[in-house]
Formats: sequence, structure tokens, C-alpha cells
Amino acid sequence: MTHDPYVASDARYETMPFARSGRSGLRLPRISLGLWQNFGGHHPLDNQRAILLAAFDMGITHFDLANNYGPPPGSAEENFGGFLARDLKPYRDELIISTKAGYSMWPGPYGDWGSRKYLLSSLDASLTRMGIDYVDVFYHHRPDPETPIEESMMALDQAVRSGKALYAGISNYGPAETEGAARILRELGTPLLIHQFKYSMYERTAEDGLLDALDAVGAGSIVFSPLAQGMLTDRYLKGIPEGSRITHSQFLHENQLTETYLERTRALNEIAAGRGQSLAQLALQWVLRGGRVTSALVGASSVAQLEANVAALDFPELTDEEIAAIEPHAVHGTYYA
Repeated sequence: MTHDPYVASDARYETMPFARSGRSGLRLPRISLGLWQNFGGHHPLDNQRAILLAAFDMGITHFDLANNYGPPPGSAEENFGGFLARDLKPYRDELIISTKAGYSMWPGPYGDWGSRKYLLSSLDASLTRMGIDYVDVFYHHRPDPETPIEESMMALDQAVRSGKALYAGISNYGPAETEGAARILRELGTPLLIHQFKYSMYERTAEDGLLDALDAVGAGSIVFSPLAQGMLTDRYLKGIPEGSRITHSQFLHENQLTETYLERTRALNEIAAGRGQSLAQLALQWVLRGGRVTSALVGASSVAQLEANVAALDFPELTDEEIAAIEPHAVHGTYYA
């Protein structure tokens, strides 16, 4: 794979809005790029490169990874590291690179969950795969019911103090766990920067105390699956397209496309059409409404898809009346119905 040298667009900061993460000094783009599913070893490298470079040209400075992203696990970090070395290295100081550890990564008792040994070993391996000296944000990917939260937070603190991470984050923690983690990190002298959690019109668990907890502890928030794995797009309103994700995903299944789902999604699609935008664009604006969410993570299988998602930021903010019209159809649990 050979290409002309990449030169970033001079206009990359002209249109992307940024928001401060909690009470920190770090600002993130309102839309960030997640490398969960489309950047592994089974996806064409030329397409991956095109998406990453287009993202940066659009002002997306934050690229979110985890040790197990692929497939196979680790391949997303390896591929990203290659693009970073070949194309983005001159811009490293303009990038926010995050990774995580907390899910199964290698055999045996030290390759999963939240022990200090696993978290710090995983961070070292992630840095090696990406070919970098530090990440900007290192997350504990999920709480560990068998490891004291103090141990997991001490590992994040050590990662920051060692210079291998600049900030500490958590993911998939509940409200009480979040408050506990933030307190421990604050006492250690490494404030909690951010929490990453699932949030969409069809997955609203975060409204049951988590958003309030983040406000209380002064941490930012970044949400994944704001489009509910494609269920908050018009993709399935007329049936299942051949080769679509739902036909082969372990996270999305055809039995989720119920009549209730279709009824609600059609109603939301009509509201989006009335605003002159796509349902996906409406869904992204909805999670970003009111400023409580710092950034929304999107995936992308093409440059055109990414451009369409980022264009959500070009539309006027949702009015109180529009939010009220959305509410009867934005029902928690629709994703799982």
C-alpha cells in the first residue's frame, strides 16, 4: 500500500465544534471516531486510511480504541499505529488517542477484568501495537466485581504518573461506581477525566443517575452506539438490506426489528425529514442536546458515511418543542425489544 504523503487540510478546525470534558482543560470534538468494528484485520486498509484521514481533515481529533478492537483483537491498534506512523505522525500533538482494557484479551487469569497486573500489562501492549510512547486517555473498560475498585483506580493513576497516559477514564460504570472511582482518583491526585457509556434514543440507562453523577464529580462524557448499532437510521425501515450488519453481527439480531421498533423509528424518521436531515443526524443531535454529553462516538464503513454523520452538526440545535415531539418515540428498551 503506497500513497502520496498526507498533508492535513488547512481548514480542519474551521467547522468542528469542541466541548470541554468536565472540569478539565481538555476539549474534545463533538463527534469522535470509534475504531471498534471497521478497522480490524478483515477490513481493507485503503478504506481504513481514507476514513481516518478524512476524519482528521473534518476536525475529528479524537480516535478511540481498545485493546480488543478488531477483529482479531489488537488488530485495530496495529492498523491505527501503521497509519499514525505513515500519515499522522507530524500531527501527533493534535490528536487525542484513547485505549482501554477490561475485557478478555489473552488466556489465563491475568488477561481480563481489572487487576493492576492486567491493566498495566495491557497498556504496555497497546502502546507497542500502536508504536507510541503514551496514549492521551487510558480507560478501565468495565468494572470488575472481584477486584477492589481501589486497585483498578491505582492502576489508572500509575499509568498517568508513569507518563504512559495523560488522563484516566472509565467505561460502563454505574452511578455509584462512578462516584467511587472519581473519589479514589481524586484522592490519588489523578482526576477522572471522562466516562464512556452507551446512550441513544433507545438506550437511556444513563439518565437514571449516571449523568447526574458525572456532573457532580466534574467528569466529561463520551457516548458509544448513539445510532443503536444502525437501528436509529433508515436502514431497516424497508426490510433488511443484503449484507447489512444485522445479518452477521453478534450485537444486533433480526428479531430486534419488531413492529414496535418500526413504528417508533418511522415516527422519528418523519421528524428528521421535517428538519431536512436524516434519522442518523437527528439521533446524533439528540444525544448531544443540552451540553451534558461531551462527545458522541461514531463508527464508519466509508468516508461518505462519516461525512453524513458529521454533517449533523450543521443543523440548528433541537428546540424544546422538537425534543418534546421526539420523546414519545425515544423509548428506552426499544433496542432490546
